[in-house]
Amino acid sequence: MSNPLFYTEPGALTAIVSGGTAVLTGTEARHAAQVMRLAPGERVDLADGSGRRVSGPVLSAAADRLEVSAESVTDEPAPVPELVLVQALAKGDRDLLAVQTATELGLDGVHPWQAERSIVRWRGEKAAKAAAKWDAALLSAAKQARRTRVPRLGEMLDGGAVASVCGPGTLVLVLHEDATASLGEVLGEAWDASAPVERVVLVVGPEGGISPAEVETLTAAGGRLVLLGRNVLRSSTAGPAAVAVLQHLLGRFGPRT
Repeated sequence: MSNPLFYTEPGALTAIVSGGTAVLTGTEARHAAQVMRLAPGERVDLADGSGRRVSGPVLSAAADRLEVSAESVTDEPAPVPELVLVQALAKGDRDLLAVQTATELGLDGVHPWQAERSIVRWRGEKAAKAAAKWDAALLSAAKQARRTRVPRLGEMLDGGAVASVCGPGTLVLVLHEDATASLGEVLGEAWDASAPVERVVLVVGPEGGISPAEVETLTAAGGRLVLLGRNVLRSSTAGPAAVAVLQHLLGRFGPRT
């Protein structure tokens, strides 16, 4: 069974070396000591959210402080290409469900998208609260999956501004039921091309679909329409399903080591 994982403050593990001691404080320490009741000798992982993992037994556990023996310190490189999801806002927290599940499957970043046909709208104070909710979901899902890297929450994209994700080194895959090429076919073509792919962006529309104007804007900027399969998926399902397919095609599903 894998060790429970807790996140330190960014940079808190930078100076930790094998054989040293790492300290966890704050909310995460309280959860470890008071909720999970971890005791000396029990093994845990600590991560700083940017790739470093410290593993070892608990040395001491107090109400808001956990000391861990750093038996091993590893730096896990960022995957290339990175996988980014542009998730259209959807009602009933289906957009949030998509973000959580895709994070567990290996997502590296996400942009909320207020598409033309999105019923949900982020405005004023609601936008800040919604963004904080997405941030918390990313952190929680990454922790559940024992990930050392927490996906980045990018800026909210509005309508046709979604085309800003297109650019050099980026393969933009727009999931669309009218597409004729499969996700795998387009990915294979991109890999056979001379220009390296540094980032793969998946664009998922809202319940009412991506508008013709948005499709035109995306394809004009270099995005490719792709078909995920025969079935028409919900907005909450399409993104995670595509991430899983990509992870398989990229050879990333396998032993944790």
